[in-house]
Amino acid sequence: MEAPPDNDVLWARSLHFTHRDGSPALGGVSLGVREGEFLAVSGPRGSGKTTLLHCLSGLLPAQRGEVWFNSVPVHTMGPMARERLRRDRFGWIDPVPVLVPELNMWENTALPLMLRGTSRRRAKAAALEWLERLDVGPKARSRPRELTQAERQRVCIARALAPAPSILFADEPTAPLHRADRAHVLRTLTTAARSHGITVVLATHDPETASLADRRVTLLDGRQVTTLHLPPVPSDRGAGPRRAKPEAPDASRGRGDSAGPGEPDAGAGPDGPGPAQHVPGDPERPAGGSGASDGRGEAEGRGAACSLSV
Repeated sequence: MEAPPDNDVLWARSLHFTHRDGSPALGGVSLGVREGEFLAVSGPRGSGKTTLLHCLSGLLPAQRGEVWFNSVPVHTMGPMARERLRRDRFGWIDPVPVLVPELNMWENTALPLMLRGTSRRRAKAAALEWLERLDVGPKARSRPRELTQAERQRVCIARALAPAPSILFADEPTAPLHRADRAHVLRTLTTAARSHGITVVLATHDPETASLADRRVTLLDGRQVTTLHLPPVPSDRGAGPRRAKPEAPDASRGRGDSAGPGEPDAGAGPDGPGPAQHVPGDPERPAGGSGASDGRGEAEGRGAACSLSV
């Protein structure tokens, strides 16, 4: 069993997981996350992002593969040890806000701290601080039913950040938020990662959200993919025959005497350039193939950047 690199706070190798119905969720995913890094796990819905976060956080043991946190093998821990690890070192944000209905907002936010043994007074101070940062401070004494879904999600984010976890796992944390609220929450997560040294692993299908991260890992059908952007490929299909490049310009000819694109130069004198000559056996390629083509803009317009997934 090979230990992870020292500079990775979280490290996974060759993770495999298959759902109970036999459908594959992860197929050999490996990654490393540095301390204080903001990593985005991107990909379409159903690509395995949530399953990967569950395996990395110890919430769901991988069927094959290794997960290490600060050189400690999470994949060999028992259920109780993984639960203590999640309580003491990890934070979690679900895509749908889940709060204790009997508690008000600051009590919900302070709950993880009090479960760790933090005094009620200190836990309340930390909870109120994060509620203010997320613009829900005035709702600190309200019950969950009195808040909108967006406000409840902000409280869940404050609850995850208040204990200052080593790693914050966020599964589509801005899904229930409007665009303006989404930008504010993402800025708060980024600031928290920078100022408090919190490592953030965020799953998202939104390219705009993923672009805010320090680095991105893309999943497709449970596997890591790399997209290569190929340059445009010029095509001669549909372009007319090219004219041969004249050996010397004929200054006696006016602009109005020139032939149209793809037509022989019927007005040329005996000393001027004659009709375009074509290479035998290749009717699409004229002699002097290095000359410019009047149909080149149209041909290149059809060449588009291609994407290749590896």
